[in-house]
Amino acid sequence: MLDQIGADSRLPLYLQLRDLLAAQIRAQKWQPGQPIPSEAELSQTYQVAVGTVRRAVETLMAEGLVERTHGRGTFVRKARFDNSLFRFFRFETADGRPLAPKSVIVSRKLIDAPRQAAEALHLKPRAKVIELLRLRMVEQQPVLAENIYLCAQRFKALLEKAPEDFGDLLYPLYERECGLIVASARETLTVETVTKAQAQLLGLPEKTPVVVIERTALGSDGQPLEWRQSRGAASKFRYSAEIR
Repeated sequence: MLDQIGADSRLPLYLQLRDLLAAQIRAQKWQPGQPIPSEAELSQTYQVAVGTVRRAVETLMAEGLVERTHGRGTFVRKARFDNSLFRFFRFETADGRPLAPKSVIVSRKLIDAPRQAAEALHLKPRAKVIELLRLRMVEQQPVLAENIYLCAQRFKALLEKAPEDFGDLLYPLYERECGLIVASARETLTVETVTKAQAQLLGLPEKTPVVVIERTALGSDGQPLEWRQSRGAASKFRYSAEIR
């Protein structure tokens, strides 16, 4: 059965099945957060042993494509970005307790895409994009300034929603209002000196060093959904990674 639908017969059966399931996840047959068929169903569909299915699914789990919930089944993994800022910036109280930033949308504009945004989002030059200027606040003080760009055609529902109702996390908003799910992201970090406008937003002296996190958020099909630049004072920067 696997050979009949284009699997690479040179690979072990469980890897052939893993490749087929991964391709279907990328093609959004199952959306992030949705369950994939049970091991018994997959075994019947592809006419392979349950043990083969189990090894294929375990490989997908190890690669972070799916996750298993006890008593409920195996689900396409949703990307979790809630605490991503804490990988790079330290926000905490005087006694060391971490503080979660709050979000304020300073402005929302419909503009011609800047060159970098158009390239990152795979749009034609001067295509219309929604530009969000967002501040992340800790104890009423701005700590990050973010320029966020979205294809206006795909995210037009956000033009009808009041910015004060966007909430602290944008990705759940994209899913709820636009039906678009962020599955992964690419990030690069650079350092620059803050501009006059950014210094005013962040309450920093001009020419203060800031860390810039440039992120391209991708859908399950690998296509870009959002491009953003986040800037914060370099004095708050830290790098955290788990190496196994």
